[in-house]
Amino acid sequence: MVENKNVDNKSLSFLKGKQTDWDELAKDCVAFANAQGGFVFIGIEDKEKHPPLNQSITDRNIPDVIQQNIAHRTINVGIAITIEVADNKAEYIKVQVFRSAQTIASTTDGKYYVRVHDECRPVPPDEMARLAADKNAFVWEEQTSKRIPSTQFDEQKRIAFLRDIRNSQRVSSFIKEMSDEELLDFYFFQKNGYLTNLGILWIGKRNDRASLLYPPAIQVIRYDDNDEKVWKLLLDEYFANPKELLERVLNDIPDWQESIEVSEGMFRKNIPFFSIEVVRELIVNALVHRTYTTRGDIFINIYPDRMEIHSPGRLPFGVTPKNILSQSIRRNEHLSKIFYDLGLMEKEGSGYDLVYAKLLGTGKPPPIVKETDERVSVIVKKQFVSKEVVRLMDKASTEFALKQKELISLGLLAQQQSYTALEISRILNQNEEVGLRNWLGRLLDFELVVKTGKGKGTQYAVNPEFIRQINFKGKTNLKNIEDYRLEELIYKDIKAYPNSGFSEIHQRIGLEINKHKVRRVLKQMVDNHKLKSEGVKKWVRYFIEQNL
Repeated sequence: MVENKNVDNKSLSFLKGKQTDWDELAKDCVAFANAQGGFVFIGIEDKEKHPPLNQSITDRNIPDVIQQNIAHRTINVGIAITIEVADNKAEYIKVQVFRSAQTIASTTDGKYYVRVHDECRPVPPDEMARLAADKNAFVWEEQTSKRIPSTQFDEQKRIAFLRDIRNSQRVSSFIKEMSDEELLDFYFFQKNGYLTNLGILWIGKRNDRASLLYPPAIQVIRYDDNDEKVWKLLLDEYFANPKELLERVLNDIPDWQESIEVSEGMFRKNIPFFSIEVVRELIVNALVHRTYTTRGDIFINIYPDRMEIHSPGRLPFGVTPKNILSQSIRRNEHLSKIFYDLGLMEKEGSGYDLVYAKLLGTGKPPPIVKETDERVSVIVKKQFVSKEVVRLMDKASTEFALKQKELISLGLLAQQQSYTALEISRILNQNEEVGLRNWLGRLLDFELVVKTGKGKGTQYAVNPEFIRQINFKGKTNLKNIEDYRLEELIYKDIKAYPNSGFSEIHQRIGLEINKHKVRRVLKQMVDNHKLKSEGVKKWVRYFIEQNL
């Protein structure tokens, strides 16, 4: 089993009798309970799919021992423990941790944890309110506190939902063959004879939808150059369910139809100022991942140079503006499933991938995500970076049929010409080399991207030969300077400023040059007796030996 947000593996050697680190296992159980639940497999090594051959659990009472120790060390944690037999006939222990839907789980000594991706992270005191809000969001969908009978629905909305589900290519035939009542139960629209909040939101009558605590409402406002409001569309009358709200935003706003033509010779391409795919994905995110227990409308503000989408509440716990490309947590799980099954959104974890790919693929800068204590804002620029970047991305994606991650990586490199491995890893939130290779994909094999240097000095850049083929005129800088030119630059600098330290030299010749590359060339010059050095570590000074 590969470790992820729902699975954690531990070797059987973890169980050491009285020496077992029960506090560590308790921490993992608390983290899963505060997230979406999960499994701890004891007896399966990290990154392995099966337990070791011939492995057997000799102590058949171990499930009771684990149950007792976890119960003594945790609060609001429910678990089930069994001894399982894998496909290779080896045995292991499965600890199933149930999601703590309405309460926050903790250890008995008052520590809180939550599972994020494949890690168990502590919850600091200032984040407790955020975790509690996410807990309420999980519960909100299935609540029947309004006591609206399941027979009190909007007939047209009910018919439309059932028709859309049965026509969807993403829904299995087993689900499509269910009766109408079974389908509504399956999607948590009704429970115990009453409509749930989710059911009211999607198929309820207008008055019932308006009586929800904070039903979704959208305001679209266009501003002029002086930031004065010149047009406004209010979608706050509660007649529409989430799907109808999305359709109105996409169909009733003329700004999505505006585009600009980029042409040069035979090359012609219409680039929309705001791609409809990008708008759809961002509005879906605002509808699906907002907290419906928090007051506030969704705002779409359209300025002459940008679009801003503001959603009430904060990002789900564990997701930040920096890791939004690599982390995905569903706040409203059942609402997310409906949007996905109806084909209204991308699969989990790929929504922002699509946004990045669409923007970078058309030569636009990536979106800017900002988070405050009350709102999440996404800013999309209207203009593209340059005509040359558009041509480069169009040629590359057309000739090589690039995948989404490859398109994002190439787009980032095209706009900046080059990045160090550390810089691009930070943007893509990839800590391991393997993760970065997955994002670069076949770009190196296609020779669209070239790699130079080693270790921390590794640098990735768009292949100069590919750039020359399309007469690309990128920004001029020193990031890709050749070694012999850098050597000459350093020599002239030290000749003018003898006895200089590394930081002084780096500052004068250009901070955009990778510091590891500068250190390497300096060392080569000293080894080749082109420079002299005195001192050690940060006190090293470089100079040119004068021949009398």
